[in-house]
Amino acid sequence: MTRNNAREIAVHLVFSMEFGSRSGDEVLESELSRERFAALSQETPLYTQYPNEKQREYIQTLVHGIDEHGEELDGYISRYAVGWSLHRIPRMARAILRTALYELLYMPDVPNASAIDAAVELTKKYEPQEVAAFVNGILGTFARTELPDQGNQPEKEPDAQSGEASVEEPAGEAHTVQETSSGEEA
Repeated sequence: MTRNNAREIAVHLVFSMEFGSRSGDEVLESELSRERFAALSQETPLYTQYPNEKQREYIQTLVHGIDEHGEELDGYISRYAVGWSLHRIPRMARAILRTALYELLYMPDVPNASAIDAAVELTKKYEPQEVAAFVNGILGTFARTELPDQGNQPEKEPDAQSGEASVEEPAGEAHTVQETSSGEEA
């Protein structure tokens, strides 16, 4: 089982929390068992392999974290889903957004780009393309606005001649400095 599979299972569990008033603990207890996986594997190939300990911890971390930080995550979704109320967003897309936002905010071992890419791919699997673009827009704007110091830093590489570190500009954003006749930068 891959991390993406574990993430997808976590999204399913978060999605199921929207129906009724079950807590993250209750959902994990009823759904994250070998017996439940065996039953679900008849319908969905995702459940054919039971997660190992590390994968179960990852799923549990996501479900508990989303349960604990649900209001905060929903606040971010509402803020960045311009022109949309939270309840107008399809439930599966909300579960995916909550999962990705939790990863972006609270799981530093998950690169921002990976969390966003995985969320978009999951959305494409369950929702129409325009919803996937909507999810991408929300997460991208959130990351640029709320996490400007994470994942968007140019890499520093040693300068071949001086040995000092220089900042490599992202493609298409080369900065040139022009000097005026008085020697000042323009």
